[in-house]
Amino acid sequence: MTRSRQLTLTALPGIPLINQGDDLAALIEQALAGESLSLLDGDVLVVTSKIVAKAEGRLVELSGVQPSAEARSLAAETGKDPRLVEVILRESRGVLRKRPGLIIAEHRLGFICANAGVDHSNVRGEGDTSGDWVLLLPESPDASASALRDRLEHESGARIGVLIIDSHGRAWRHGTVGIAIGVAGFPALVDLRGEPDLFSEPLRVTQVGLADEIAAAASAVMGQADEGYPVVHVRGLPYELQEGSLGELLRPEEQDLFR
Repeated sequence: MTRSRQLTLTALPGIPLINQGDDLAALIEQALAGESLSLLDGDVLVVTSKIVAKAEGRLVELSGVQPSAEARSLAAETGKDPRLVEVILRESRGVLRKRPGLIIAEHRLGFICANAGVDHSNVRGEGDTSGDWVLLLPESPDASASALRDRLEHESGARIGVLIIDSHGRAWRHGTVGIAIGVAGFPALVDLRGEPDLFSEPLRVTQVGLADEIAAAASAVMGQADEGYPVVHVRGLPYELQEGSLGELLRPEEQDLFR
């Protein structure tokens, strides 16, 4: 008899607004305790990149940014603040597409997204509500995920995975979805090539972007506006945990038919 599968996602309440230097692991442990949850082997924690970046001090005040000639030129084409464009360029390997109001860039970590992930929404400087601030993505999301995973595993005794996620648009579809930008203790890409299908034929090309699937599901319960649920606990993953990284998910440029 075929058994049912169940994946449970719990958005954790009680995470406060994050400032530089805050102990995210301790705050997550408190939030788990508030929901009477203890970490078990195989659990996954999904954390929005915004709170990781804030804890790591990735805020930039635009008043202190001096735009380059390249930034001023691109700002004139897109109608964006030249200081913001300068920050985008600093976070980018290059600009792929542009139109008024939008810059599509290859982020220095290798993925492609709007504005190199530089975020203007829900961002304020610490103790400063008057300045014009933006938030960069974490410097090294895989390392940030690993640090969180190691700390939480040490204190719980459980073997867990951690994903750091961000909201990205898609080239061919409307709407943003959560995607993984940092991975620790989690199989980012599950290779099913050679596994049998329902008719015992071997799969030839199937690779599952598992980290992005879980990121999208977690993003749905996190919300995108003022909900205030930046951490999601996941239980029931139908795959074994193993080491993974963001790099597994990034298609090499030579295989990109659309760039």
